[in-house]
Amino acid sequence: MSTIDVINTKNEKVGEAQLSDSIFNLEVKEYLLHDVVRMQLAGRRAGTACTKTRVEVSGGGSKPWRQKGTGRARAGSRRSPLWRGGGVIFGPKPRDYSFKLNRKVKKQALAMAMSARFQEGNLVVLDDFTMDAIKTKNFVSIMNLLNIENGLIITDGVTENLTKSARNVNGFKVLPTDGLNVYDILLHKKLVLVQPAIENLEKRLMA
Repeated sequence: MSTIDVINTKNEKVGEAQLSDSIFNLEVKEYLLHDVVRMQLAGRRAGTACTKTRVEVSGGGSKPWRQKGTGRARAGSRRSPLWRGGGVIFGPKPRDYSFKLNRKVKKQALAMAMSARFQEGNLVVLDDFTMDAIKTKNFVSIMNLLNIENGLIITDGVTENLTKSARNVNGFKVLPTDGLNVYDILLHKKLVLVQPAIENLEKRLMA
């Protein structure tokens, strides 16, 4: 077990938390993180790009000119890909870019991403982070007090006031434990865990 200081929103130490080495102190395998991030981003691709082939382009029902005697090259249709306004050869068609990875691999990569932040010293544990009202100014002042310029904040449940206070601040994102993912961890420099979220994460990754 590893130990980390628990602080409050005033940047004062209020205790310590125990972190499981099987989640927060693993050897980080970059290729595994790369595979999972690639899977996440591929799943987000719309895949709606579409071009028309010569069969789908309108017009071109008749032969543009007779076969012989004009001195021009033979032409059978105005829909030829060689002509302006014609079809497209081998153009993109709607497709699904997503692919799947083993569930065990995804869990392992998530644990490695958190391990990377812990080993870098970029993991912060807060005893509590609730806001009485939706106030971006208050959120920014707390982050300045904690010396965090770019961070992913993980809570043990949906916190509407905190989420809405942070959504307009560049470089910050608030997620419940169920939404934690490798891409967002790597995208933000600091990983901020509200203490009750640690137990939820351990249950999720050890199941």
